[in-house]
Amino acid sequence: MDEFNAREEKVAALLKEKGLKVTTAESCTGGLIAGTLVNVSGISSQFEEGYVTYSNEAKERLLGVHHETLEKFGAVSEETAREMALGARHRAGADISVISTGIAGPEGGTKEKPVGLVYLGCALGDNVAVERHIFPGNRWEVRHASTQAALQLLEKVLTEDKI
Repeated sequence: MDEFNAREEKVAALLKEKGLKVTTAESCTGGLIAGTLVNVSGISSQFEEGYVTYSNEAKERLLGVHHETLEKFGAVSEETAREMALGARHRAGADISVISTGIAGPEGGTKEKPVGLVYLGCALGDNVAVERHIFPGNRWEVRHASTQAALQLLEKVLTEDKI
């Protein structure tokens, strides 16, 4: 196990040890979280499906995010992250979910929501943990940092076994 894939290997081992199924729902990471998890051989016993919900319409249709939430708070918000995490877990029939929503840039940022702003969420049962980050760098660096932080959040929730 090299340093690059150590986190996903550890997450996969924790999922297997606890007998939990995981799902992903991604906006700004565009499938990188799922793609990183599937680097682990045998992950199919813990990971069956993930969602890339880049548009607001996809967040509503596939994850059940409320239109009112998106209108009031925007796609990049703690509220949307919570609904994405719960919706993904429920829709996939998984035990735990991990999600991302943010602004990878270089366009799209505002003073209130700058480029690099990312909300990560993890739902275990009906409990949700959400983290707010502002990652520096170009589009790839923001997406990569978001993916690593999402796996770190998942690992933390699995290790603590609570939110």
